[in-house]
Amino acid sequence: MSASANIGDMSALAAVASGARPVQVVCLGLSALDQVWRVDRLFAGGSEKIKAAGYGTLGGGMAANASVAVAKLGASVAFWGRAGNDAAGAEMRSAFVAEGVDVDNFRLFPDGRSSVSGIIVDRSGERQIVNFRGLFPEAADWLPLEAVARASSVLADPRWVEGAATLFREARARGIPAVLDGDVADADVFERLLPLTDHAIFSEPALTSFAGSARDESLASLARFGCHVIAVTRGDAGVSWYENGQLHQQAAFAVDVVDTTGAGDVFHGAYALAIGVGLDVRAAMAFSAATAAMKCRHAGGRNGIPTINECLAFMRTKP
Repeated sequence: MSASANIGDMSALAAVASGARPVQVVCLGLSALDQVWRVDRLFAGGSEKIKAAGYGTLGGGMAANASVAVAKLGASVAFWGRAGNDAAGAEMRSAFVAEGVDVDNFRLFPDGRSSVSGIIVDRSGERQIVNFRGLFPEAADWLPLEAVARASSVLADPRWVEGAATLFREARARGIPAVLDGDVADADVFERLLPLTDHAIFSEPALTSFAGSARDESLASLARFGCHVIAVTRGDAGVSWYENGQLHQQAAFAVDVVDTTGAGDVFHGAYALAIGVGLDVRAAMAFSAATAAMKCRHAGGRNGIPTINECLAFMRTKP
């Protein structure tokens, strides 16, 4: 499919970029502090020590990165999540504020512990990650559900199940589209969330773990949950999705990859924005693939995310 063929479908995004069309996305889930080491090669296995060429600390997490993507694209976004009232939590909050993300409902719990990740990235942009998911209360009864009425779309990852289920139920009741970032999680998590989800977008490892395979046929097998769209992102192989009884594909946009960290999160944030302003699924997939590709040209999970106009201009240059 030609990416340029979708440009004419994206006037709603251009209206967001110009300020003519307000849009609000709520992202709920994991916020982590990422400690990133840049290396020549990844660990091969066993006990070994490798030398880092560089080191940095930055905010991460699936829904957290998605919220930053929405903000950088140029829309209004709120992040709802949990962290500890510790140095990592304070650093994450400051990073959100600097990016223009609403953090009124990013709660720092006095007895909690923030989520911290260690990431090593090699010269080709591939990475290995170890994550401490943090410790905080599971209850979601403090979420301001009345605010969902003002949302154009909502997004959640599977790391705070009670919060995601609470948000998605409210969105369903109000007819607001819900996007699930389907990263690896226990089967019972997806069995609970998928019936409340309109657009479920899995990673390949997550789809394999839950459905037994990441082949396109596995997408159709999940139609039993009633989602409008079931999709899987495949990195440089693009994205496949099942919609209205048919399988579809969107090719990846070719770029010189520096770092793939956060690319999937950025894809999900762009998709939630696109669906929130009323794009059809094919146009939303193309826009999201372009946004994620542009991010991959830069180091770091949040660097290089384009504005809407930059993304649309990039798409016009691609066959």
